[in-house]
Amino acid sequence: MTAKEYLEQAYRLEQRIDSKLEQVEMMRYLTTKTTAIIRGDPGGAGDGNFMEDAIARIVDLEREIAAEICRLTELKKDVAEIIGRIEEPEMRFLLEMRYLNYLKWPEIAMMMHRTESSVFKLHRKALKSVEKNTRDDKLGSKFQ
Repeated sequence: MTAKEYLEQAYRLEQRIDSKLEQVEMMRYLTTKTTAIIRGDPGGAGDGNFMEDAIARIVDLEREIAAEICRLTELKKDVAEIIGRIEEPEMRFLLEMRYLNYLKWPEIAMMMHRTESSVFKLHRKALKSVEKNTRDDKLGSKFQ
């Protein structure tokens, strides 16, 4: 795993969490919608365990989300620690904006009063600095 791939993990994990939160919201909506239909036809065919199964699925997904939020918190802490080791303030700022705040390149360039191409160059230098700073410590084994 490269330094960039490692730093991007938090963003990807947060996207998965957001996706699962949307799934829970949709499941709740469909469950309440289905409940109204089931209640409207008391003599109709319907599985008596439907609500229990639906609630169990929601609870399971919420547990997964909670576990991933804990993992995200730890990952962001690790990423912040890695970024904090960068001595150059401008590089550190760029990495924080990109990998902790998830800003897009045009936003970062504007905030830094630079062109996007100069931000990309600085980013490459910052990633090399991350790899250099982590090469010989406990986090270094995460990068190739």
